[in-house]
Amino acid sequence: MKLAVVTAGLTQPSSTRLLADRLAEAAVRRLAGHEPDVRVIELRELAGDVANAFVTGFPNARLRAALDAVTEADGLVAVTPIFSGSYSGLFKSFFDVLDNTALTGKPVLIAATGGTARHSLALEHALRPLFAYLRAVVVPTAVYAAAEDWGGGQDAFTDGLGERVERAAGELAGLLTHRAPEAADAGEEVVPFEEQLAALRPKR
Repeated sequence: MKLAVVTAGLTQPSSTRLLADRLAEAAVRRLAGHEPDVRVIELRELAGDVANAFVTGFPNARLRAALDAVTEADGLVAVTPIFSGSYSGLFKSFFDVLDNTALTGKPVLIAATGGTARHSLALEHALRPLFAYLRAVVVPTAVYAAAEDWGGGQDAFTDGLGERVERAAGELAGLLTHRAPEAADAGEEVVPFEEQLAALRPKR
């Protein structure tokens, strides 16, 4: 099993990379027994390559390796910082040069970081539609980490960052192993994912 992790943080160290690592680690725990091969793609290191691919129409060898890693992965974790209420230009540009069929049917966990919780809805109005357009299967729980989330604080009505990370990772593991998220927690096999989807379709 292969898991690709795309992170679009621009600094080093980066809260975006930190969130990506936490999500990947949680997914690997939930996939115990499957020994997933995790490939992390730092878009900051590929910025020039992505720009050149737009100009020339051809990715160089380094960018091609990253694109192939995403295409060949069984699942994807995609994390971006939020700028001006949406994903970063570098993040979008990478998926613009990716073949538009590469993510068809692929389970994807989306996540983002930002300075304030007010930008959290960017996950729903920007990232989720992007991956829906690419025909990926996006897990229900999207994870947003604002600056205050890293301190571990939370109110009585909101799950902490750790809880959101674990829930999203469980959903991704469930899709990758054709199990429901609850079964991914318990390690029990249940109805295959395709049958779950069929059961949700309207009956004529």
